[in-house]
Amino acid sequence: MTEPTATAHVRKRLVPCRECSESDLSQRARWAGGETLATSLMAKALANPDLVSLAAGFIDQDTLPVEPTRRAMEAIWSNPVRARAALQYGTTIGHLPLRKILMERLLAADGQTARRMNVSTDQIVVTAGSNELLYLVSDTILDPGDIVLCAAPSYFVFLGTLANLGVRAVGVEADEQGIVPEAVEEELERRRAARELHRVKAIYVISYYDNPSSVTVPAERRAALVDIAKRYSNGNRIRVIEDTAYRELRYWGEDVPSIRSFDPEGNTVVMAGSFSKSFSPGVRVGWGVLPPDLVEPVLSQKGNIDFGSPNFSQYLVWTLLEQSLFDDHVATVREGYRRKIAATLEAADEFLAPIDGVEWIHPTGGLYVWLRLPESVDTGLSGPLFDRAVREGVLYVPGVYCYPTESPRVPKNMIRLSFGVPCRDDIRRGIEALARAIHQVL
Repeated sequence: MTEPTATAHVRKRLVPCRECSESDLSQRARWAGGETLATSLMAKALANPDLVSLAAGFIDQDTLPVEPTRRAMEAIWSNPVRARAALQYGTTIGHLPLRKILMERLLAADGQTARRMNVSTDQIVVTAGSNELLYLVSDTILDPGDIVLCAAPSYFVFLGTLANLGVRAVGVEADEQGIVPEAVEEELERRRAARELHRVKAIYVISYYDNPSSVTVPAERRAALVDIAKRYSNGNRIRVIEDTAYRELRYWGEDVPSIRSFDPEGNTVVMAGSFSKSFSPGVRVGWGVLPPDLVEPVLSQKGNIDFGSPNFSQYLVWTLLEQSLFDDHVATVREGYRRKIAATLEAADEFLAPIDGVEWIHPTGGLYVWLRLPESVDTGLSGPLFDRAVREGVLYVPGVYCYPTESPRVPKNMIRLSFGVPCRDDIRRGIEALARAIHQVL
């Protein structure tokens, strides 16, 4: 078997330091090694402090929940019993009252009952952000050389996680409604013909306002993905890993039931959620809903890593949910982002629409706008556009980084823009700068 490696789409190799050669490192460290995209972009931003960053998927600094957090802290400190409990060790699975309220909110959002959805608090695990949950599940069910099917494009941080584990990320066609179920089935048939079906262990989907493409998977595709995973789980079970990090960031339209709600047996879908985008990344609270057979193995992994996620953060989030402080804050955040996304789309219409061959998806939520440029324009770090854009005053994420390492086609003319951090005036200024750079390249 060919050794899985992280390709140039995800990382660039670094020269080992004098004190540490690659032979001193573990195999996983070598798979993970190299300068990450985030590091490269941060270096550009630090070297050019006047840049408008439409790259970082961070949240709006001005909307960070100072007042709701203060009120929740006061509620904790006013109760000495709760305060001491918050400052003590917690359980590996997570604070039970928090897990209960998470389950209640999930059932309410999906219009389900615990019995119909076949879920209990024993299946809900609290983690330090959703990325820890994704890593724990991946490390539990995947061996080096195993395959995870991902939309092309997909979340580049998770692609890095798979590379770190020596796992093969295989790209599957996606359109303006997300990953295409028929393409998933076709890929599974190709793997069957190549006698590799037993290596396919998961299908990864960001079901709401995808990062980077901003699309939301419709209900009929959600049901189809669960059905496909179940039908092809013959020699081994294929899980659907549902990443719901952006579900609360809906600005227009109706909510859609989760993929997990289409798995009444509860044995196929792994759901990952987070408070990082909807509340605060500094609190670092995520959670997951696991199939019953994965709970103990994942908790064993988690216990060996962190002995349980930060207990104080869990008490804080529990208090926020209990007192409706979280929901009030999310309403404020949605309104702020609704104005920002409107500013983004208005600027795109004004500055980008006149350029032949430039297209974008109109998102209804999330933090991103996915741009397609003429095929002749290479948007990568080594292409002509990136440095011109920096000189004009704007930073973006090259789309090539968002494609799985095994994709039938990796277009070089895509861009991910994020409107989370800059103000509306800076968004307009940044998109105007990007348009100038595109004109120069063309």
